[in-house]
Amino acid sequence: MILLFDIGNTNTHLGLANSRRVIQQADVPTAAWFNGTARKLVARFAAGSRLEGAALCSVVPRATPLVRKVVQHRWHLPCLELTPKTLCGVGIDYPTPNSIGPDRLANAAAARQRVGAPVVVVDFGTAVTFDVVDGAGNYVGGIITPGLAAMTDYLHEKTALLPRIRICEVKNPIGKSTEQAMIVGAVHGYRGLIRELIMELKRELNVYRLPVVATGGYARLIASKLPEITAVDPLLTLEGLRLVWEGNQNRWLQRGGG
Repeated sequence: MILLFDIGNTNTHLGLANSRRVIQQADVPTAAWFNGTARKLVARFAAGSRLEGAALCSVVPRATPLVRKVVQHRWHLPCLELTPKTLCGVGIDYPTPNSIGPDRLANAAAARQRVGAPVVVVDFGTAVTFDVVDGAGNYVGGIITPGLAAMTDYLHEKTALLPRIRICEVKNPIGKSTEQAMIVGAVHGYRGLIRELIMELKRELNVYRLPVVATGGYARLIASKLPEITAVDPLLTLEGLRLVWEGNQNRWLQRGGG
């Protein structure tokens, strides 16, 4: 089994994977790495598993050495970090590869493996990110917009009368309360935003058909009324990490490591 860590700004997504797929997933608050509680949470998640290694991607640099420390001290295992140098399964055609979020590289690798190229990933995290793999199978860049929760929380925090809302489906495009009006703006508005950006990406890539894979917290909600999104995969980033681990093991074997 491989222990996987997708370290995000809000949560760290944990995964257990075999050589074929991710078989178990859980979340722990990323803040738990800084208050000392993550070690027990991860140990409980992986209890009973025979681990042969670990892989991580992180957008929180302060947390990365803490994760490595837990893996090394608790299980005495090697821990692969996803970087442009360790990436497998997709090329990079980008002027500053080291500035690409490693979770975005994991998404690109998994999406290309799943549906081929070209392909776009839309990740509904703290930010909504678009990541583009072109017809040659190279990561070529993307788009970043504020996340749904970030947008609605900002409205609540910066205004006197707008409440904090729970994002959910709303059928009527005309809100009959302040809360409904905000939900319409978030859900229907984001669908319009994503539809328009996908159209622009099709024009830029000069393709009629463009597979779009969605992942992240609000992926199913937004995709449910958005036919431009062709697949939803909540485990996409972890699957990308698994593929990168397997690819690096194969590289090591080919170099005579075993």
